[in-house]
Amino acid sequence: MDDIVRQALKKWPNVPHCYDWLALDARGEWYMRDERVQAAGPFPRVKGSRILHEKLREFIERNYLTDDAGCWFFQNGPQRVYVELEAAPWVWRLTVRHAGAPDVISHTGRAAQFASAWLDEQGRLFLATDLGLGIVHTLDMNLAADAVQAGLWMPAETRFDALPARFGYCLKPVKAA
Repeated sequence: MDDIVRQALKKWPNVPHCYDWLALDARGEWYMRDERVQAAGPFPRVKGSRILHEKLREFIERNYLTDDAGCWFFQNGPQRVYVELEAAPWVWRLTVRHAGAPDVISHTGRAAQFASAWLDEQGRLFLATDLGLGIVHTLDMNLAADAVQAGLWMPAETRFDALPARFGYCLKPVKAA
């Protein structure tokens, strides 16, 4: 977490949380969802405005965290901006720098250690890692297929709707009553 964010939390400890205004799609793109977009339909059917500003994306990614209930948020100064997830809290990019399994890097640039692979009913590949569960980016499915074919990853079949409970995350955080 950025130091400026820590200072803001100390200065303003009771700022209300924000819901429904930020989303992460299955390709690691961030979307702002203002009231007009929210009224137009649910995420990801209606995504909203993609965040293109590089410094803003970097700030969000440095301050992307999870709470005890498995809800992911961006700590924006003293305010938590909860994130609606299309697929999982992480989107994995894969690289091969040596023989063997691909390196796993999150959409936020953090390296992760592979633990297991999961294939849902839509053919999407998810990887459990030391950081948590994420979906493999569509552009990296060839590298993932090579790892599966080589026997380095052995995906277990699962239903998409079973993943949040199994791996302890929430797709759509909601304000507590």
